[in-house]
Amino acid sequence: MRIEWELNGFSLGREEIPEAFRPLADKMDMEWKLYFTDFVPNIAIFVSRHLHCLHDLILRQIMGEIPARIEVVISNHPDARDYVEQFGINFYHFPITQENKDKQEQLELEILRQHKIDLVVLARYMQILTGEFLGHYPSKVINIHHSFLPAFAGGNPYQQAYDRGVKIIGATAHYATEKLDEGPIIAQDVIKISHRDAIADIKIKSNDLERIVLARALRLHLENKILVCGAKTIVFE
Repeated sequence: MRIEWELNGFSLGREEIPEAFRPLADKMDMEWKLYFTDFVPNIAIFVSRHLHCLHDLILRQIMGEIPARIEVVISNHPDARDYVEQFGINFYHFPITQENKDKQEQLELEILRQHKIDLVVLARYMQILTGEFLGHYPSKVINIHHSFLPAFAGGNPYQQAYDRGVKIIGATAHYATEKLDEGPIIAQDVIKISHRDAIADIKIKSNDLERIVLARALRLHLENKILVCGAKTIVFE
């Protein structure tokens, strides 16, 4: 259940609402959360070398389409530094190897704590986050996958789609979980392709779709229009 109401003329102040509602919630054994629409959360974006979603989110935030502050960009490559820092956004480079992954994740978590990050967005971050990392942000890590999940999960879905001769390709935004590409789905969309499309053409179309789907999922989360129910989501669009 999702309820939204105006505070103008409401008899209870903000601080009084939780205490007034708690007896009913306890009686009904409810799990509940209260949000105020004027709260502006802090976002961290994780990215690797595919920068199209990062560029799109920064520009959307500047234009006022995303009601949040992009405080931090973290990458396992230095490629995005110049672009990010020209907007006054903090950029951190953490190279990841099998040997240093756990240590680097702890350093990343410390950065997120320092900047009071409320939400993490994986904008084509080509690393798998550990369960320990995700445990700090349950249902608060949004990933964009460049296929219409559950089809063509894992790496290189462009080639998989090309090899199978599919007529549509998609993009999927979902909450990240320990099970790769199996988290609750927030938003999806598709676009038509044909035998005329080479893999390069498919990538261009997919990039456009990823921008749209990730931005849609982010707005839905920021507007508190998503309820996570096990492996599924209920989305109030």
